[in-house]
Amino acid sequence: MTNLWKSLLAGPAVLGAMLAMSTTAVAGETPANLEIKQAENTTQNKTRAQVTSVSQLSDVQPTDWAFQALQSLVERYGCIAGYPNGTYRGNRAMTRYEFAAGLNACLNRVNELIATATADLVNKQDLATLQRLQEEFAAELATLRGRVDTLEAKAAELEANQFSTTTKLNAEAVVTVAGIATGENARGEKISRNTIVGDRIRLNFDTTFNGEDLLRTRLQASNLNAFSSTSTFTPEGDFRFAGGAFDDSNSNDVGLDALLYQFKIGEKTTVVVEANAGAIDDFTNTVNPFLDGDGGTGALSHFGTRNPIYYQLNGTGLGLRHEFSKNLELSLGYLANAAANPDRGSGLFNGPYGAMAQLTIKPSDKFTFGLTYVNAYNNDFTANGSTGSNRANLRSALANNPNLPDRLATFSELDVPISSNSYGIEASFQLSPKFVLGGWAGYTNTRTLSSVGGTIPRGELEIWNYAVTLAFPDLGKKGNVAGIIVGMEPKVTGVSDSLRRAIGKDEDTSYHIEAFYQYQVSENISITPGVIWLTAPDHNSNNDGVVIGAVRTTFSF
Repeated sequence: MTNLWKSLLAGPAVLGAMLAMSTTAVAGETPANLEIKQAENTTQNKTRAQVTSVSQLSDVQPTDWAFQALQSLVERYGCIAGYPNGTYRGNRAMTRYEFAAGLNACLNRVNELIATATADLVNKQDLATLQRLQEEFAAELATLRGRVDTLEAKAAELEANQFSTTTKLNAEAVVTVAGIATGENARGEKISRNTIVGDRIRLNFDTTFNGEDLLRTRLQASNLNAFSSTSTFTPEGDFRFAGGAFDDSNSNDVGLDALLYQFKIGEKTTVVVEANAGAIDDFTNTVNPFLDGDGGTGALSHFGTRNPIYYQLNGTGLGLRHEFSKNLELSLGYLANAAANPDRGSGLFNGPYGAMAQLTIKPSDKFTFGLTYVNAYNNDFTANGSTGSNRANLRSALANNPNLPDRLATFSELDVPISSNSYGIEASFQLSPKFVLGGWAGYTNTRTLSSVGGTIPRGELEIWNYAVTLAFPDLGKKGNVAGIIVGMEPKVTGVSDSLRRAIGKDEDTSYHIEAFYQYQVSENISITPGVIWLTAPDHNSNNDGVVIGAVRTTFSF
């Protein structure tokens, strides 16, 4: 073997085989990567000019130890090609596979010379050395040839069956078996036990034009109504994957659920243009990892998914996310609920809207907290997620729910304009790889802006909510998540004297207690059994507690 390598170093054709590898691979490539690089280089080499003089290689100097060998290879064999930028990069290391590929290239060149009657340029010593090398690397050459053939077959299959060169399709199907085991609704009536099966299907078409932007077109179908519209008559405890509160129109009709375009300005700023059904989590960190899966994974309920004040943004508008550093981020957003409606009191700026600002601070990789402000007009918690009591959802609940408690039923037909200012703090602390402690608190001040012809006095409502969350990632198996949420859904804790008699406040406190265990059956399937307990529905201790059970199965691809 020692004599073989001495011969190898002495033979300029062999030396060329080794040096020629710098035209087809880079240092440190693995055999798997080499397959890809060789396939890429088949196309790239078409654009590289054959080196006719060693002086064309800018990084090769006459003082280099291999200069004469390179010069000989260029002049005698034409077996050298440089990189497009005119460099050779002769000091880079190579693998045995790379050496085999370069050797094969020079062998092909030698065969061309022989075929064109120029075999006298190749002496017997070179041919003998090449023959020994060909025998030495026969196994590698065969393996490489097989790998390249396989890669070409796979590439041909992908080209024939690809959906789009710019668009990827991903989908999520949520199928849920659910029911209410016991309890009373907001009117104090016993809730009938009934098991239901429903679904929510989403198809996302994600398109990128430059690798750093995203055009998302989402189609959705759903047939699972919120329990608040049929059973509980209070927004408390509604599922995140169900339809809207007091909405019985879900019939698995396919519609455009979301349309947005996301792009970057510079290195640290991301802009999101929301054309339809935009939500705050499109451009804001909700600081609830493992639990905020937008209904498909994580928590089952709207309340368990994120701080309820976030739901006051929904619709069409603009979001912006700027990273000052890896530890500090600013999110800004404005979304209108009726942007496409030209009627008076609607449109992008004259109708219901939500505007927000949030500072997200990350003192460390394990600790994150957010400071949030939301200003909303004619919007409420039920804009995109049902949480809290009927009073806490003054406009949304009163305008749509025909089954309100007697004291509020009088106002069910009123169109009461309101404005609100909300303040929130959210936190998440990963105490260990398998335990995350989190939670939030939110305060909302809601003002009625009209007496509706003297029907209802003007005044203010004070609304609070809070939660403590526990997440246990990888519990029992990698990919599994267990979660516990304990808190108080939005509750009217204070009311101005003018509204005390007309609306009143929530005298009692209902606690939301939720637990779930998400079991990852496979990469594409998870099964999540869970339970939600509302201790005093609609923040009324006269109502027996409601227990809601569900088994959610999520398919994703």
